Amino acid sequence: MSSSGPQPVRPVKVGADFQAKRLDTPLDKLTRRTAGKRSVTLTERKRGRYIRARPMEGRPEDLAFDATIRTAAPFQRRRMVERAERKVAFVVKRHDMQKKVRVRRAANLVLFVVDASWSMAAAERMEATKGAILSLLHDAYQRRDQVGLVVFQRDEARVVLPPTSSVELAQRALRDIPVGGKTPLSAGLLTAYRVCTLAQRRDPETKPLIIILTDGAGNVSVTGLPPQEEAGRMARLIHDSHFRAVVVNMEHPAFDRGLAQQLADALGGPCYALPELKADALVKTVKGELKAAAASASRGEGVPR
Repeated sequence: MSSSGPQPVRPVKVGADFQAKRLDTPLDKLTRRTAGKRSVTLTERKRGRYIRARPMEGRPEDLAFDATIRTAAPFQRRRMVERAERKVAFVVKRHDMQKKVRVRRAANLVLFVVDASWSMAAAERMEATKGAILSLLHDAYQRRDQVGLVVFQRDEARVVLPPTSSVELAQRALRDIPVGGKTPLSAGLLTAYRVCTLAQRRDPETKPLIIILTDGAGNVSVTGLPPQEEAGRMARLIHDSHFRAVVVNMEHPAFDRGLAQQLADALGGPCYALPELKADALVKTVKGELKAAAASASRGEGVPR
């Protein structure tokens, strides 16, 4: 659990990295205009894969002929009677028109947001996160995906590793990160929001995934609101921005007050508890959730009809 009193800080070594499996992420419900690398997202581009159709809105474009014909077919007998003097083979009206829904591949930004405040598990948490970052970068480098790290402790949150696909840069940035101090949870969430927003402004095809390692107990406020209330508002800001988030609960089961789950609920994402926190366990847990979501995305589930 977090402590409000002054605590010593100490450096944490980097956990052992390993060859990570391919990182698949779920279907993004936002539409984007530029092509990406591998994660599935909706697109308005006509070169994406056609997965289903929806009613046409506005100016007719990218018409789904098959779906349009199926929509108009049940009304043909009545329409032929209405147009008896006009010899047409098939009558299509404006409200019959269907537009193609397409998906394409998009790049990933995996942003770790880690509670580095003082606790018995702080050093273990940081060591595992460092190892997971380097492991993911082995895969990300080949696909131009990026990995970043935000650390929050004492009275602030810091971007220790800006989004990068460079293993060498990550190794230098992660070499010395101390743990200790208070828990500015809301500052960590706000910094994560800003990093993801900036990444999408620079490259609209970027698809952020935020992985938050914390017990959910904040005790430092940025705006003067009660820390937990403020953290909830920051979490909803991330949710409303359609940034996908996963919470890894670092509280000991015997002392768990459900704060990590509350944070995950506000973020609209899952909450995991790892019985043994290691780099490979962290990556495996996150990828397990993403694999299931990616399978759903490949079937077109979660796409607005």
